[in-house]
Amino acid sequence: MRSRPVASFAALVLVLLAAASGAAAQSAAHIHHLAATPHTVAYGYYSAAATPVLRVASGDTVEVETLLTNTPRGLERAGLPSAEVQQSLRNVVDSVTDRGPGGHILTGPIYVTGADSGDVLEVRILDAHLAIPYAYNGCSGFLRENCGDPRTRIIRLDTTRMVASLGDGIVIPLHPFFGSMGVAPPRDSGRVSSNPPSIHGGNMDNKELVAGTTLYLPVWTAGALLEIGDGHAAQGDGEVDQTAIETSLTGRFQLIVRKDMHLGWPMAETPTDYITMGMDKDLTKATQICVQQMVDFLMRKKNLPRVEAYRLASIAANLHITELVDGNVGVHMMIAKTVLGDRSTPHYPALGNGQSGMGNRGKGEWGGRVPIPHDIGVGRRGADCLPDSPFPIADSQGKGGGAWFQSTVTPTVRPPLPPGCPPSAGSSSRTDPATPPTAPTGRAPFRA
Repeated sequence: MRSRPVASFAALVLVLLAAASGAAAQSAAHIHHLAATPHTVAYGYYSAAATPVLRVASGDTVEVETLLTNTPRGLERAGLPSAEVQQSLRNVVDSVTDRGPGGHILTGPIYVTGADSGDVLEVRILDAHLAIPYAYNGCSGFLRENCGDPRTRIIRLDTTRMVASLGDGIVIPLHPFFGSMGVAPPRDSGRVSSNPPSIHGGNMDNKELVAGTTLYLPVWTAGALLEIGDGHAAQGDGEVDQTAIETSLTGRFQLIVRKDMHLGWPMAETPTDYITMGMDKDLTKATQICVQQMVDFLMRKKNLPRVEAYRLASIAANLHITELVDGNVGVHMMIAKTVLGDRSTPHYPALGNGQSGMGNRGKGEWGGRVPIPHDIGVGRRGADCLPDSPFPIADSQGKGGGAWFQSTVTPTVRPPLPPGCPPSAGSSSRTDPATPPTAPTGRAPFRA
C-alpha cells in the first residue's frame, strides 16, 4: 500500500531531472541572430574566398533575416508604395557595390566550426515565416512569349489565413521556404553565380524545403560558409515563369556538422520522405544524376544490390522537376519512409509567429501547408501515436550518433494524443547535441 507514494516521488524526481536536463541543453546550444545588412550579405554569389559574417559551433541555432530578390525601384515601378519598401532592402541596394555575377541577396556566409571538405552540413529548418505582408511575381522563364503587362505583379499576402488571392476566386495557400540555401563551392570553382544550383546547393528552388524538413549539403571548404536567401511564400514545381511568390522571410536553422556522412549532391529529409536531387544545364542529365543518387541512397540505406535499388526507385519513388529556369535545371526524387520501414521523423517545436505552422494533426500536413498556427502536431499521416523517433545528430566536434532529437530552441508543448493512443506514445525528452543519448534498439538512425 506504500508503493504508490514512492512511485509518485520517483515520478517527481524524473520530472525534475528532465527539466534540469532541458535547461542544460538550452544553455549548451547557442542561439544567434543574423540580420540582413550591407555588412552581412553576399550579393549574387557563393565563394570559398568569401569572408564569414558569423561564426557558430556545430549544434548552434541561427535566426536569419533575408531579403527578397528585387530592388526598391523595381518594386515601386510595379506599384508598391514607397513607404512599404523595407529600409533594410534600401540600405543593402544603396550601399553594396560588390555584386554578382548573380542577383540574389543572400545572408551570410556563416562559418560552422569543425566543418571541412568531405563533411556534410545538416541544416534543420526549424522555422520560416513571412517578414512582410506582400510579395511579387515577375515574368520571364521557360516560355517567356506568354509574358505581358504588367511584367511584375505585386501580390498581397494574408498573413492570418496564410493565403494569397490572385482574384477571380484564385487563392494560393502559402508554404514559406528559402529558394536559395547553399555552402561555398569547391575553391577552384572561384566565385560562382547565385543563379544556378549545383553540388553546393544554392538556388535549388525546392518547395519541399519548408519548416520541419532537413537539408543535407556536402561541404567543400573549411567552415562550409552557408548562405541563405531568395524567400518564397509559395511556388509550383518547375517555377516556370522564373519567379515564385517572392518575398522576404525570416528563418531559424540548427546547423550540425556531420563527419559520418559523405555526399556528392544535396539531399533532404521531410517528415515523410527522403529526397535526392540532381542539377545540370540539360534536363536529361539532371534527371540521371537525381535518379542515380536515389539508387545509391537505397543501396546504402537498405543494403540492396544495385539492381534491386534501381527496381525499388522505379516502383516506389516519385520524380519531380524542381525548376526549369535557373541556368542549371533541377530535378528531385522522393521516396516515402514507410516504404523503407523507416518511421524516423524530425520533430521540431512551432517557432516564430506561427505563420509557417508546423502541421495539422488532423490532416497530416507539415510545414505550414494548412494555416493552423496553434497546432504543433508531428503531422505524419497515420502516425499520430508514434513517439519521437531517433534522428542522427552530431556533437560540437561533429561526431555522428543516433539520438532522440528535440530542438533545443524552445520547450515543446505537445498537443494531447488522439483517443486510443497509449500514454507512453507521447513521451519525449529534450536532448543536447553535445551529449546525445543512445538511440532505442531496433531503430537505426538515418544514414545517407
